[in-house]
Amino acid sequence: MRYVEVCATKGPFEVYLHAVEDVGSESFLDLGEFPPFDPDDEASEFGLLLGTAEDPLAALQIAEQRAGAERGQWVNEGVVQDEYGDFVRAGRLAGVSAEGRRRPNVPDVV
Repeated sequence: MRYVEVCATKGPFEVYLHAVEDVGSESFLDLGEFPPFDPDDEASEFGLLLGTAEDPLAALQIAEQRAGAERGQWVNEGVVQDEYGDFVRAGRLAGVSAEGRRRPNVPDVV
């Protein structure tokens, strides 16, 4: 499973792509605790830095361009577990969100 995170720092905003194993269940929804998809890649434990930006809009644009993120799909950190729980309860439908929306085709990140 892949997700993008935008982090506010004392400097520029940082945009990270996380790739983790989808090991969740209805009772285990904490994406931050999921193991990295590639445990041999030390960088994958913290996420791949896609870029930095001086303002939030530019950070969102990096996420859209580099990882296929969709502007209308962002949620805050406290809501992501609820969204993931909906996905799990919906049966992990391939290519479709719990609300029936098509999932974006996420490009490979180099």
